[in-house]
Amino acid sequence: MKAPLFAFALLLLIPPRAQAQDACPDRSSYAPAREIIQDLGRIVSPDGVQEAYATRIGGIDQWINVRGQDRANPMVLFIHGGPASPITPSQWQFQRPLEEYFTIVNYDQRGAGKTYGSVPPDRIADTLHVQQYVDDAIEIAEHLRTRYGKRKLVLMGHSWGTVVGMHAALKRPDLFHAYVGIGQVISTRENERLSFEYGLRTARERGNQQAIREMEAIAPYPGDTPITRERIIVARKWPQFYGGLTAYRETSDYFYRAARLSPEYDDRDRCAINAGSVFTLGKLLDEFLQVDFTGVKEFPIPVVMFMGRHDYTTPSQPTAQWIDAVKAPYKRGVWFEHSAHMMPWEEPGKTLVSLLEHVRPLASENAGPSR
Repeated sequence: MKAPLFAFALLLLIPPRAQAQDACPDRSSYAPAREIIQDLGRIVSPDGVQEAYATRIGGIDQWINVRGQDRANPMVLFIHGGPASPITPSQWQFQRPLEEYFTIVNYDQRGAGKTYGSVPPDRIADTLHVQQYVDDAIEIAEHLRTRYGKRKLVLMGHSWGTVVGMHAALKRPDLFHAYVGIGQVISTRENERLSFEYGLRTARERGNQQAIREMEAIAPYPGDTPITRERIIVARKWPQFYGGLTAYRETSDYFYRAARLSPEYDDRDRCAINAGSVFTLGKLLDEFLQVDFTGVKEFPIPVVMFMGRHDYTTPSQPTAQWIDAVKAPYKRGVWFEHSAHMMPWEEPGKTLVSLLEHVRPLASENAGPSR
């Protein structure tokens, strides 16, 4: 297990092998496979929508991707993780079944993917704050309501995107039918503690002396010592190696290399993923480490949490405790028994069934929340 080439991208640690392999080689040899994926993914329904475009959000052009088989279906605004790990280049791996029942909107956040490639970094360096990401998400929601004639949207966040999503739902509940958290962040410091304890415990059980030495060198973690980027690298490295990012897997190359086959991204866009990750790291770390939703005792809209039983990137225990205690018009916690942090990729069937059972009934344009 090598140390990461780049530091951790807040919630998704980018492993060295994935970074080295996707450092920007020519993708020409993948062209035939991309053409097949592109053809299969075409929305051919006359009632469907398939659009990718940039629009002015928060003073800059941000890239939006909209896909669905029927415009009349509920619309989901999906806020990606990272904070610079866009879902757009990997959506081909899991999203098509969802598009039969929802119109799915992904967007590349400021400093991420295609948006990073279209805006000079020095123009937005001073804007990389949690509140700006929240304001962007709200502005995108309002844009989508107008463009597609929707009264409200379903708001869904993954990983870092749950920080943005929770704040957006709390600030503008009038925009959303419901909120879905996938790999939810409730308390960053508690997540770090639980993740570290899992990694060290597992390393001791398996006699991994390298892991034990590295982790004991930063113990107690997080403790009272500042949570630096260097300490986080070690703390995240081994829990994710032991399946805390993708259950039962030491690596998650299927995700990190997905952009190679993405028909949505060209080589320039793909290279921007890693560049955006490095660009945003230090600018958001301090604010991210202060995230704590444990004080939120009431939630203004229906809330559904998808929790990976093996998630030690954003451990699910704090989320389960929060959803049990919170007061909301409707609430539900859904356990994914064979997933860690990457639930839509690891258990796409359960993701679809759970959205149909617990979320779609909440998203009627003509009715209030079901109970």
